[in-house]
Amino acid sequence: MNHSFNLHTHSYFCDGKEAPEEYVKKAIDLGFHTLGFSSHAPVPFKNKFAIREERLTSYFSTVRDLRNKYRKKINLLLSLEIDFIPGITKDFAEFEKEGDLDYTIGGIHLIRKKGIEDLWFIDGPLQERYDEGLHKLFNGHGRNGAEAYYSQLHEMVATQKPDIIAHFDKIKMHNKERYFSEEESWYKDRVWKTLKFIASETNCIMEVNTRGLYKKRADTYFPSPEILEQVHHLKIPVTLNSDAHHPEELNKYFPEAMAMIKDIGFKELVYFEGKTRKEQPI
Repeated sequence: MNHSFNLHTHSYFCDGKEAPEEYVKKAIDLGFHTLGFSSHAPVPFKNKFAIREERLTSYFSTVRDLRNKYRKKINLLLSLEIDFIPGITKDFAEFEKEGDLDYTIGGIHLIRKKGIEDLWFIDGPLQERYDEGLHKLFNGHGRNGAEAYYSQLHEMVATQKPDIIAHFDKIKMHNKERYFSEEESWYKDRVWKTLKFIASETNCIMEVNTRGLYKKRADTYFPSPEILEQVHHLKIPVTLNSDAHHPEELNKYFPEAMAMIKDIGFKELVYFEGKTRKEQPI
């Protein structure tokens, strides 16, 4: 059950810690056949996580130069993890064209409530910021906040058509069963409705993301094994990523995740060679 690629990688161009080449060297040491770089795409407001617009060209050229330098040792891919905030962020297609990207990763990190410019940041290390945003925009009502998250994710998938959906149930991370329960029927229904849409209307790949576990911010993977059983039932393809922000994180929790994925019944993982989807048997 050797897993030998990672498609979700952040370097010092965004909120990662090291130069891209350090990740390449580590990936080669780990025996990876493929490594995809996916810096957070620029967003049009002040923040601490996304690549700045003026550094985008440098990011693209750096990854391409590394691809040429290491082409005999590893397959290097160019991507962006692109935020979708209705009415605020650029269309994925614009970034795809600008960078001639190999694939796109779509993620929801900030939730916009209709008619309100304030954004709810659901990611990052600070649970207090999650709580503050939920109270400010949704009066602390967990169900309303979670419904808004899945509605925005549904719209992202429908309108932007990312190749990969990042950390599908990220909304649970800082919740920790405080404002809503993943066992409640309305939550399960909302998840199922979104998954059915993905399965029937899109060609999206579902990411299994290990970062919540190794950063000790979640008790399980994104998405949870329960959701992944539904993903398998609906025949949605999956990939396995670590969402690495440091070279040492490139294969965190991969053996455990591979065992779980295999136990659920998946037979292959999806990766890319250039812009072409490939399947790696489990």
